[in-house]
Amino acid sequence: MGSKSEEPFRIAIIGGGIGGLFAALCLHHHCKNDNITIDVYEQASQYSEIGAGVGTGVNAAKLLHRIGLGDAMNNIAGDRKGVWISFRRYDNGGDIVTVPSPSNDQQKIKQLPVHRAEFLEVLLNAVRERGSATLHTKKICRKVEEYGEVARIDFKDGTTATANLVVGCDGIHSSLRAQFAPENPTYSGRIAYRGLVPTSKIEAWWPFQTYSVSWLCKDKHFFVFPISQNRTLNIVAFVSTPEENLGGLRESWTSTGERSQLAKDFAGFEETVRRVIGCMDEKPSKWILNDREPLEQWVWAGGKVVLMGDAAHAMLPHQGAGAGQAIEDGYILGRALHDCLSTQGDVHRWANLYQDVRLPRAQKAQRTAREAGDVYEMQAEGLKGVDYDTCLPKVRDRLKDRMKWVWSEEIDDAYESEKAKMAERP
Repeated sequence: MGSKSEEPFRIAIIGGGIGGLFAALCLHHHCKNDNITIDVYEQASQYSEIGAGVGTGVNAAKLLHRIGLGDAMNNIAGDRKGVWISFRRYDNGGDIVTVPSPSNDQQKIKQLPVHRAEFLEVLLNAVRERGSATLHTKKICRKVEEYGEVARIDFKDGTTATANLVVGCDGIHSSLRAQFAPENPTYSGRIAYRGLVPTSKIEAWWPFQTYSVSWLCKDKHFFVFPISQNRTLNIVAFVSTPEENLGGLRESWTSTGERSQLAKDFAGFEETVRRVIGCMDEKPSKWILNDREPLEQWVWAGGKVVLMGDAAHAMLPHQGAGAGQAIEDGYILGRALHDCLSTQGDVHRWANLYQDVRLPRAQKAQRTAREAGDVYEMQAEGLKGVDYDTCLPKVRDRLKDRMKWVWSEEIDDAYESEKAKMAERP
């Protein structure tokens, strides 16, 4: 079905989080002259985000600017002072390596460490102001199946909807993905504590030029970065933990732990870390980190169903690249659908182009995120079993350039390259 059809091309987005709303905005941005309608179906009773900070690299920031959201995002971002992360010794805070941002953070397009809830609010306001999509709540997707020329969605409340394209953005525990591909989480070997602290509590004694700091130790590391115009410090503390010691801990933002246990876990860390922990809530968020094997197919039901974001490529948080990969997904899906509709093309063919552009890069992000965690905690090949001080030069070498491939990608060029290859195929 193409843009000249009298019937609109209907798009249903399952999941109204950051990935889903950004996808809606991109589809509207790229396809606004292609006779489309977009409906977003969120399972919760309102559009909101739980959790805390999320990092967004310059690769994704460029795309946010491209669809007119850059200024709004800059207004909620923290300022890392031109630093991605300053990696420090756990015991005395000495510098291991400070990795600069590819932008100096004074430029308009820069890294965007933000609060998830504030990010979602920017997206939600833009959807409403632009009329990009019709927003629904309390819609839990039970099943999607082909129904002639369209896909039919069955919801838990007994209602149904049809669409020419269903986009699965329903997150790490995606019910839509589970219908087409089995869930395969495996425990990564680490747990994470998370929390937020007002910078007003720490600014008087903070010893570093940036609030983006990670203290590295064998089998644990402690990472902080600023959000909300530097009013808030986002904290994530990782601890390698045997599976038999998890005691029912879940992969959930709502699981909590005890600050006293966190303090014990990091008792050997330098004073700055211990003081930050003392400022945290008594019951910080605490959850297990599961890893997942790469999903080799994101397009299903003859091109009527596509997956994106965590539903397609959930990854460990060690590179802060997950949100940026979801943003790239939404942007490329918008480009592919516009080119499909404006040429009266075959949706399945163009959906596969979206997959061809995005899947290899997202899978690399999954793999390198896993590797990064092992480097941080000195469990990688060549580091495991080696004493701490001997490890540090090797850690420095493995961290100083590891994010360049993520930040430097020109996603439009990648799209044009794959599009040209597609045109050469019969």
